[in-house]
Amino acid sequence: MGELEIRQVAYDDPVAQTLVAAALADLGQRYGGPGDETPVDPAEFTPPRGTFLVAYLDGEPVGCGGWRSFGDTGTVAELKRMFTLPAARRRGVARRVLAAVEESARAAGRSRMILECGDRQPEAIALYKSFGYEPIPHFGYYRDYPGVVSLGRDL
Repeated sequence: MGELEIRQVAYDDPVAQTLVAAALADLGQRYGGPGDETPVDPAEFTPPRGTFLVAYLDGEPVGCGGWRSFGDTGTVAELKRMFTLPAARRRGVARRVLAAVEESARAAGRSRMILECGDRQPEAIALYKSFGYEPIPHFGYYRDYPGVVSLGRDL
């Protein structure tokens, strides 16, 4: 792998939005429709409420991920928009982004990370489980949909 740099950016930054659009297109291919209809406000990814990160491989944006606060305890973060472009997959980008997202949430006082994905994302589920994520009760926008996978872990 070349040089990987992870930078914090605004969720509505054009580079971030290009990656988010690619992530939604990928989800749309897997599940149909627009990919993910979960309401997202860019302000949710502004510190201290959250953070959004973009991974650059040899200077090119190739992946992203972020967290936003969940609930009212100030201790739980929800992982959102984890994605790596197909050309950069299987090179450790997602592992590095996930570790950086978790570290950012931990530094902001969060002690637990939760996420929601679907059963047509086996590579994502394998990544999360390799980090110690375990099944939790369904909680998000898709909690009542068939095939939803909800995971969480203490940071």
